[in-house]
Amino acid sequence: MVTANLGVLWVAIEATTLVTAFLVGHRRTRRSVEAAWKYVVICSAGIVLAFLGTVLVYYAARQAGIDEAHALDWPTLVAHAHALDPSVTRLGVSLVILGFGAKAGLAPLHAWLPDAYSQTPAPVCALMSGVLLSVAFSAILRYDVIADAALGGGWTRALLTGIALLTLALATALLLAQRDHTRMLAYSSMEHMALIALGTAVGTPLARAAVLLHIAGHGLAKSVAFCASGHVRHLTGTTLVGRVRGLLARLPWLGGAFGLAVLALLGFPPFSLFASELGIARAGFAAGLGWATATALLLVLIAFAALALRTARMVLGPPPAPPRALRGGSGLALVLGLAACAALGVTTGPLTGLLRDAAATIGGH
Repeated sequence: MVTANLGVLWVAIEATTLVTAFLVGHRRTRRSVEAAWKYVVICSAGIVLAFLGTVLVYYAARQAGIDEAHALDWPTLVAHAHALDPSVTRLGVSLVILGFGAKAGLAPLHAWLPDAYSQTPAPVCALMSGVLLSVAFSAILRYDVIADAALGGGWTRALLTGIALLTLALATALLLAQRDHTRMLAYSSMEHMALIALGTAVGTPLARAAVLLHIAGHGLAKSVAFCASGHVRHLTGTTLVGRVRGLLARLPWLGGAFGLAVLALLGFPPFSLFASELGIARAGFAAGLGWATATALLLVLIAFAALALRTARMVLGPPPAPPRALRGGSGLALVLGLAACAALGVTTGPLTGLLRDAAATIGGH
């Protein structure tokens, strides 16, 4: 994620697919093995597209006179982006966005995500949703900077806006029909990655800063939600929403942590996702993408209702069994994650300078 070489970045992201595939099939059941194969096949197809895009960008760089040692060096490509061939760069960046978008859970190569998350152990789901998706999208951010400098903001803005709205529409529709709480959280990840893609499409400094804050907040909130979901599965023996009732009365720490994590994902204050979503919406309207932002907000509202209704059914109501105590260490980890997410929503504190510098680095059109 911090490498300046785009070739090394591609290798590192491909390595994450190979490593996590074994974790997806950890349970060794028919469904987990099927999910692992789907994850490998679809993400590998995306990685192949990203590889072809990387090769095309390398070709454009060599044609522009950049020496072989620096043809995939990100700062060098950004500095010489004006000399890149527009047609080759457009095709290369488009393939990269589609390829790494598959790993980030964006449509149209998103089908692996709900199956993988429903079969993967909860701590691994937390890492995949909170870290792996963000790492894949960081690659898209880098290529977006190159494309904006070489082609202007129009091409990537249109492409990312279309992908964001398509992903958001699919996630919302699937959330409405969802009855499994692990898959529910997976579709929520798609929803948030779509918002991140929309913020990247807007491309203003405010939007870029909001995108980075959203990535951080989503990683914290979704990690807590998945870890709490794993405890729920262990406690009840099921992932079906209809069979989980009264979590708050049955296990106050667990029910409270799961409920608050979902509230954070829904964008309630004081959690940081409220500030980041507000920033993306403001930037979208200010940048002339009012129709796309309004459509996204409508879809988010529908997803909000679906997610809130299913979570309320799980958390509220009388418990079906006598209450049990939650282990202190587990509860403490969930509380710390929520506290960090809330702290980012109130003030970014020591991260303020880091977010400002990062937003300036990835530019804005």
